[in-house]
Amino acid sequence: MKKTFIFLLTFLSAVLMNAADRVTITVSNPLTKARVEVVEVDFSVLKKKLGTEQIIVTDADGKEIPSQLTWNGKLIFQAGVGAKGKSLYYVKKGTPHQYEVRAKGRLFTERQDEFGWENDRVAYRVYGHGGAVGYDLFNKSTSDLMLDYWYASEQNQEMRSVSKQLHDRGYHDLADQVYNAFCYHIDHGKGMDCYTVGPTLGGGANALLKADGSLFMPQCYKTFEILDQGPLRFTVKFTYPTQDYEGEQVTETRIISLDAGTHFNRVTLSYEGLTKPVQMASGTVIHKSNPSAYVLSQESGYLGYEDLGDPSVYNAKYKEELSQQMGKIYIGLLYPDKAIKVSYQQRENGIATGHILATTTYKPTTSYTYYFGSGWDKNPSTNFHSLTDWEAHLSDAAKGVRNPLKVTIK
Repeated sequence: MKKTFIFLLTFLSAVLMNAADRVTITVSNPLTKARVEVVEVDFSVLKKKLGTEQIIVTDADGKEIPSQLTWNGKLIFQAGVGAKGKSLYYVKKGTPHQYEVRAKGRLFTERQDEFGWENDRVAYRVYGHGGAVGYDLFNKSTSDLMLDYWYASEQNQEMRSVSKQLHDRGYHDLADQVYNAFCYHIDHGKGMDCYTVGPTLGGGANALLKADGSLFMPQCYKTFEILDQGPLRFTVKFTYPTQDYEGEQVTETRIISLDAGTHFNRVTLSYEGLTKPVQMASGTVIHKSNPSAYVLSQESGYLGYEDLGDPSVYNAKYKEELSQQMGKIYIGLLYPDKAIKVSYQQRENGIATGHILATTTYKPTTSYTYYFGSGWDKNPSTNFHSLTDWEAHLSDAAKGVRNPLKVTIK
């Protein structure tokens, strides 16, 4: 026993003596445009080299920068790299500071079973009820995290009660003004909800294709599991109800991640129960208010659309005035997959003319990854003022997806 104890002490001493003081991370950019993105490092490698789990990340000047350990064993941090350039970062022993949370999400029981998430640029939600099965979005003109505030404001029962009492007493205009004062469908200086989904893919969801090429629409999510809760990355896993698809019982799972500083979510999906390859599509709905304002690039791997928002929620008296607040909403999807086929599929319903789609072959027991996101022309921190501006951003982002930053450890 004594010999075993001595051996363990000797082994641990050797490990500690061989542990590095710091690890150098080199981030290289293969593209001719500067980039700022969240990058990943295998944490088990760092832990082995440093001999500890308590680590911090610094820039080349030794200044600590925010980092996060993720559910799948990655250390992530935001790196800035010049065109065709390299940047150095260091990982060393230390106790991380409390970093500002720039990406988070939760179940909003205030509105039944809606699930919302956001970062410092964009915000999204999905429904667990009703017929709206695609991705819904909120427009933001601030880097503040807004969903908690917006939901609390929209569900302010005291203000709702005042508005109702005024309506009941015949003061309809005053009641509407009270409602407008707290409604999140109106821009009070930091953004608004003016996008509509309905029975469509909304702003970037996916679906299997039927034999006739039409969309086999998913249902609303059944369960969720939060995997990462900031400060730099939010990740949630959605499981969908089992459906009968061409005689097979199929269950879909989606893992959606949103990093700080980006307009795009990363979604990795899989289908359990399939026994043969099938056609799958992802895309965005084309609303009747702007039926031709879309761009498709099969070669570069992106889809884009300029949405004008939905004014139907406004009282007729205020509709024209409030509609001007909605601005232009830009939707986009990015594809690492080079085998996609892009198209516009006309399938009218009450709110839409159809979808723009990227179609691919999904193989059983595999996973498939793509990105969806949005922008708003009223966000002063971005320069999206036309579909041309948005397409330029999509083009750059698609190049980044297909040419990721390269991370090496030394």
